[in-house]
Amino acid sequence: MHSLADTRIPLRTDEASRAAAAPAAYDPTYDPLTAPHPGCGQDYAPTYWAATAGTPPPDDGPITHDVDVDVAIIGSGYTGLATAIFLAKEHGIKATVLEANRVSWGCSSRNGGQVQNASGRLTRSQWIERWGLDVARRLHAEIRDGFETFKSLIAQEEIDCDPQPGGHLYIAHRPAALRKLAAEARVLKEQFGYEVEILDAETVRRRYVDEAEATGAMHEPDGIGVHPLKLAFGYLKLARKLGATVHPTSPVTHFTSRGGYHYLRTPGGTVRARAVGIATGGYTAPGLHPSLTARYLPVLSNSIVTRPMTAAEKAACNFVTNEVITDTRTLRFYYRKLPDDRVQIGSRSAITGADAPHPRHLQLLIDGLHRKFPALKGIDIDYSWWGWVDVSHDMMPRIFQPDPEETVFYALGYGGNGVMYSAQAGRRMAQRIAGKADGLDLPIFTSPLPGHALAPFRRLGQRILYRWYYLRDEYL
Repeated sequence: MHSLADTRIPLRTDEASRAAAAPAAYDPTYDPLTAPHPGCGQDYAPTYWAATAGTPPPDDGPITHDVDVDVAIIGSGYTGLATAIFLAKEHGIKATVLEANRVSWGCSSRNGGQVQNASGRLTRSQWIERWGLDVARRLHAEIRDGFETFKSLIAQEEIDCDPQPGGHLYIAHRPAALRKLAAEARVLKEQFGYEVEILDAETVRRRYVDEAEATGAMHEPDGIGVHPLKLAFGYLKLARKLGATVHPTSPVTHFTSRGGYHYLRTPGGTVRARAVGIATGGYTAPGLHPSLTARYLPVLSNSIVTRPMTAAEKAACNFVTNEVITDTRTLRFYYRKLPDDRVQIGSRSAITGADAPHPRHLQLLIDGLHRKFPALKGIDIDYSWWGWVDVSHDMMPRIFQPDPEETVFYALGYGGNGVMYSAQAGRRMAQRIAGKADGLDLPIFTSPLPGHALAPFRRLGQRILYRWYYLRDEYL
């Protein structure tokens, strides 16, 4: 791609000065289905990660005037920054990244830091059922390649994100769930050559952790725990080192296309771009682009972090593993021991942003912690927060160009499994932007995020589904 001539329009000082102001207060009730955009210049959510990541690296400040660019990326989370990194590394293109609030303000600074051999919410068996064995095997190879992309990126670029390797422990919370895990383990071994191990409850408690609900587990060799915001800061430093510019406090408030260009209005000026990559995840504003209308369901996930465990508490839980852990509930709990011996645990909770601060959602996590680790009953909770996850209607992500005649692309729909695959998704979106999409023939590359006829009623459906999932997980 070739740079455009510099035809910048003079700075609109009133809007630009507001954009450059000190961080705005964090809004805990933000809801992507009702807010026109995620805000402007908001501070980070009060996460453990924000409290321990250190001073954020330098960025390029807000957009302060109208500017022409080759590629604009909307969203500075893992996907947006990875897209900028791979555009520079593999295609020689320097992108301009636009962020509404602080860099990686959304899910990339609020997730559980679980790097798994997955993307989306479907099992390998479900892939086979949906697409057949050949496509499922190629999709498995793509996800495994993504895991290697992620590991190579943090190793070669020396991104300091407190990695805790070792694998993923998938704990069965009921005997029926263990039977399903055993069946899936056979498919993984026989059809994909992926060597997982089924463990009984005694082995889980002796070798890994004394998790009171565990009736057994499936152990995967691929799994890494990371510090999410340190990872994002590493991506930020690398993207800028490679020539990308990253502009926080620059929400896209209006997006139009005409004459082969895309016009992205921000408070400080309009960015005119030859191509646009959308990487907004669960924070995609209504009406950002027509191709995304009603194409995903934003779902809240809550998380807490305890004070550091004492030696006696750690021994009582036999918490010897540093691996990432999830359980088999549909509304799963995800948890692990952090490097400083705190316990982080998260799960789904509220339906709307307005309801997110209600104490019952915090209590759900505390009850889950106590149920799994009775020895930690009464332990202080030092951090509590929530954030939005982008769930596609068919539970699989997409890296797609919705209109072959228009240079707009998106990478969305990870369903809570995006920490690892977002690096690969950024790499694939960079390929598409650079016009090198040959070979990207898997369903996640060749079909759009699916719509749903009942999308206007999705919150009502979500309430019904949550009740059904609870009954199925706990009683049926």
